[in-house]
Amino acid sequence: MARKFFGTDGIRGRTNSGVMTAATAMRVGQAAGTHFLRGEHRHRVVIGKDTRLSGYMMESALVAGFTSVGMDVIMTGPLPTPAIALLTREMRADLGVMISASHNPFEDNGIKLFGPDGFKLSDETEASIERLLEQEPLLVEPDRIGRARRIEDARGRYIHAVKQSVASDIRFDGLKVVVDCAHGAAYQVAPSAIWELGAEVIAMGVAPDGININDGVGSTALDAIKARVVEEGADIGIALDGDADRLIVIDEQGEAVDGDQLMGLIASRLHARGDLTGGGVVATVMSNLGLERYLASLGLTLERTKVGDRYVLERMREGGFNVGGEQSGHMILTDHGTTGDGTVAALRVLASLVRSGKPASELLHVFDPVPQVLKNVRYAGGTPLESDTVKQVIAEAEQELAGKGRLVIRPSGTEPVIRVMAEGDDAGQVEAVVDRICAAVKDAA
Repeated sequence: MARKFFGTDGIRGRTNSGVMTAATAMRVGQAAGTHFLRGEHRHRVVIGKDTRLSGYMMESALVAGFTSVGMDVIMTGPLPTPAIALLTREMRADLGVMISASHNPFEDNGIKLFGPDGFKLSDETEASIERLLEQEPLLVEPDRIGRARRIEDARGRYIHAVKQSVASDIRFDGLKVVVDCAHGAAYQVAPSAIWELGAEVIAMGVAPDGININDGVGSTALDAIKARVVEEGADIGIALDGDADRLIVIDEQGEAVDGDQLMGLIASRLHARGDLTGGGVVATVMSNLGLERYLASLGLTLERTKVGDRYVLERMREGGFNVGGEQSGHMILTDHGTTGDGTVAALRVLASLVRSGKPASELLHVFDPVPQVLKNVRYAGGTPLESDTVKQVIAEAEQELAGKGRLVIRPSGTEPVIRVMAEGDDAGQVEAVVDRICAAVKDAA
């Protein structure tokens, strides 16, 4: 069945249009609630959100949907996506919901669902919920309507949990850390967790007003934190996205460090201690060839999946891996959580910085990346990748890069964009290949 609602990371779109309306959110609550009503116990769902203005509307609609089919609702207020995964499992809930569009602008919003084990739903479960969305909801009798309540200690629970990812003998005293929370879900918890472990914290992106999430700050807008790290003479910068499930690090010289380097660092240190499982790392087709070569030099593998942290996690669970993620900064460390967690990854990086005694610019440069170019082509409609001309240009590019690099072309799962990526040892060749394909896609679109 073709997906009408779910994309690569839940349901996402522009608020008050398409699939992202209050009416749809209520139906999602009814459908997901119905799917997870199993057994005779009192059923429960945990709902969190980021700081978007539309979060209030979507939260209220979801509450109406869940309670109408007999589920009790626990609301946490603004919290990172991984916190909702954690609380869903910790509170023995049947389902967890995060209202967020991650790194997208405030006009967008999304709905991410977690099962009772704290993991994102499988394709099969999402398909079942999609089928229920097309049916009339099974509303319960008035005496079985669910109850809703807010909990006040959710932030403290999450802060305590993420601090457990760092060894008890580690403190961050003496470190000056700039923490950019993108005016998003982690605006209270991330600076607090790092400060509680002893660091001097310079917080930015911590004044959400409903419409400034990801606006010139966070992991997808790095100019502000780069300048702040240098200006403050900080040891390191931590940049999170709107729902804090991804991390980009800034070294003391103001240079960005992506997820590939962070995966290489964390995996190599775990490997040295004998704590790396699965024999390597799981990443996506977008990860740099340099990471693959570096891991191979350690006798480790890089297993690739299609883009989307859910697919990375699926392979990690299948193969028993404990380190995986995406170049964009999703870091999945299954020893400490069930989904990507930017704050946990940041604490692991800071702990490595303390243990090594090296500056961030040295510690975090794990491998020399192969020249890689990624460009996006936005289109209004149609299927430009089905064009014969585009197919021919792609085939010629693949032949040109054969044995010398890689080519990855894919439509985004969350917006009308074609992503064109190429990498290889010849930077000029890579740039030319990407430009030719982008031009062909634009003409076809």
